[in-house]
Amino acid sequence: MAIVCKDRAMGVMESGGGHGGSGGPGRVRAVPGSGGRHRVAVLVREGMLPIEVGIVHRIFGEARSADGEPLYELVTCALEPGEVRTDTDFTVNVAHGPEVLAEADTVVVPASGTDYALGTERSAGRLSPAMAEALGRIRPGVRIASICTGAFVLAAAGLLDGRRATTHWRSVDDFRQLFPAVELDADVLYTDEGDVLTAAGVASGIDLCLHMVRCDHGAAVANDVARRTVVPPHREGGQAQYIRRPMPEPQISSTGVARAWALEHLDRPLSLRELAARESMSVRTFTRRFREEVGISPLQWLTQQRIERARQLLEETELTVDRIAAEAGFGTAASLRQHLQSALGVSPRAYRSTFRGSGGGGGLVA
Repeated sequence: MAIVCKDRAMGVMESGGGHGGSGGPGRVRAVPGSGGRHRVAVLVREGMLPIEVGIVHRIFGEARSADGEPLYELVTCALEPGEVRTDTDFTVNVAHGPEVLAEADTVVVPASGTDYALGTERSAGRLSPAMAEALGRIRPGVRIASICTGAFVLAAAGLLDGRRATTHWRSVDDFRQLFPAVELDADVLYTDEGDVLTAAGVASGIDLCLHMVRCDHGAAVANDVARRTVVPPHREGGQAQYIRRPMPEPQISSTGVARAWALEHLDRPLSLRELAARESMSVRTFTRRFREEVGISPLQWLTQQRIERARQLLEETELTVDRIAAEAGFGTAASLRQHLQSALGVSPRAYRSTFRGSGGGGGLVA
């Protein structure tokens, strides 16, 4: 099923609820058009993975308004300012301590290489006093995200109790043992529970950060960031974390040709038989291979792509709902409304009003 920023699409901006318990805190943060630049704080720890820290800075740092102005302000902090060890042969000098968390609109907690070595703290599922104090500085309702095993920090703080979350597949068993109250989904790239989000690891951190940019500013801005960064503009969060059979048999082709062809012909009816024929496969073989490579069925994938096409057209064009329904392959406006309502909880008109009215839509297609 598509992972969407439903509260953003519905224009919901709730307040109240802290981050210390299992209650559902709302989202209070700087948004497009609110006058202040959205501040993203990256909380790093000893043994941090430089690539994950870089991902956050690169994705949010590349987001620009129509006038070319940065949409986010980024700051890196540690439990204590100064030299922080990485999981490589160099250190990083972090200028800020946890006090910057009090001014953040989004806090991202990347992984640490030490997460994979079960120590006393980790095995007990507890936060260190310093980490607990740092997280206590975060304002109620601020959006908090983790990458990879950073989810252990969020879970130990009680932020994930009763919610869906994910982490790196290597740490799934440890996570479930330590945090049985969390609804762990080990087979997705990322999860979005409104004000708390988690990514499976490393590259999926790119997907999660793009997802947050897309929720904040719409598809045009997120697509522009992806283009600048030379990464796919959208991998749905419900996609499988990894392919259990890493190397396909050499004599069998992938389903990439069929997928690329389908994206060019979303406006027309597409059958499984037609897609399978593009790869010279039987329907049964194509369906099995597709699920292995993408993590969902071909029909589920087609529906997701059509929803994304409709969202893009609603944000970036003045086309009528009937025309958008035809262009996205839903056929009728009624069908488009039904699918958008199911995925986002809003009508096409409400979705367009939210995104085009916030400064996130109406841009050029990247």
